[in-house]
Amino acid sequence: MTDALIEARGVNLAFGETPALRGADLAVGAGEILAVMGPSGSGKSTLLHCLAGILTPDSGEIHFDGRRIDRLGETERSALRRDGFGFVFQFGQLVPELTAEENVALPLLLGGTRRAAALAEARPWFARLGLDGLERRRSGELSGGQAQRVALARGLVTRPRVLFADEPTGALDSLTGEQVMELMVGAAREQGTTVVLVTHEPRVAAYAHREAVVRDGRVTSLPVDRIAS
Repeated sequence: MTDALIEARGVNLAFGETPALRGADLAVGAGEILAVMGPSGSGKSTLLHCLAGILTPDSGEIHFDGRRIDRLGETERSALRRDGFGFVFQFGQLVPELTAEENVALPLLLGGTRRAAALAEARPWFARLGLDGLERRRSGELSGGQAQRVALARGLVTRPRVLFADEPTGALDSLTGEQVMELMVGAAREQGTTVVLVTHEPRVAAYAHREAVVRDGRVTSLPVDRIAS
């Protein structure tokens, strides 16, 4: 893919003596929704973490928007994760001490936005994601589906170039998972956000434009044969 927004080239990474990625290659186009699939332990989450600048590969290259990010220092990668990327994880990982609206505003606050402005930016997401009236609740007062929608809003509130979603429906029932995926795909399309989605569920991968399969640390990209609904 010559117009890739984010790309892994020949990425290798081992944890001790155990190889996780073995020459992984992957390119994701701007505005694309890509599902990264594979069995547990295949390396798919490790690949996502490398693409997102959370992990640094032992060898190979990671490029984002024409810039090689695997060579950046931790301060620069942290700034990139804060300003350029959004994240949604399997269990939401909300901060329990914060209200729902404070959780959504958190990336803005970490980026230096004043509290009042950050909360004003966060609040419209509650109506958008069917969470009206839940702004002041804490994570322990939310259902799993509600908490995951709050996490989705947090991942998108900064209008990131790329949203990384690691098993975002893995802790949800099938109906709630479909609702979260529909909201994710719709919001990403509206904002022009590229999505890298790690999943082992075909019904979740069906929301993507394309699939890539990770097995034993290597990637096989499948052709574009559908458009996300």
